[in-house]
Amino acid sequence: MRRLAVALALLTFPAFAADAPKKAEEPGTHVEMPFLIAPMSQDGKLVGYAYISTKLVSSSPPASVEIRDKLAFIQDAFVRDVNSAPIGKANDPRSVDTALLADRLIADARRIVGAAKVVSITFKQIQFAPLHPNASTDDGVAPPERAPQQPAAPAPK
Repeated sequence: MRRLAVALALLTFPAFAADAPKKAEEPGTHVEMPFLIAPMSQDGKLVGYAYISTKLVSSSPPASVEIRDKLAFIQDAFVRDVNSAPIGKANDPRSVDTALLADRLIADARRIVGAAKVVSITFKQIQFAPLHPNASTDDGVAPPERAPQQPAAPAPK
């Protein structure tokens, strides 16, 4: 009788498992990336930096191990990418175009570890830091004036 109960439990378990809600992602498939500091420019002039925190999502736990093994190479590719082409939105260069940046960073990671191993990238945090925090160009307030320059004293003869 006990064997029959165990056999019935084993036969019905897959039916219950199929009805259970599935998790969005398998545990062990997230790889935290080091912070990425990207220059933000407007009309060819540097206006600040975007500090970007990301996670790569791998296709499986073994794939995440391979991503971690190549982390330095992936980070190097990310840094080169954000420094080679702008990542700001066309209408607001102080905001990051996350769709464009995600496509570029995923392509970099897939090139290094393989296309089937990297599923997506998640932006955890993006923060813009202006180059001149006290200077404001958007609200019409002029930046503070500098102190007048003193003429240099002539060198003694």
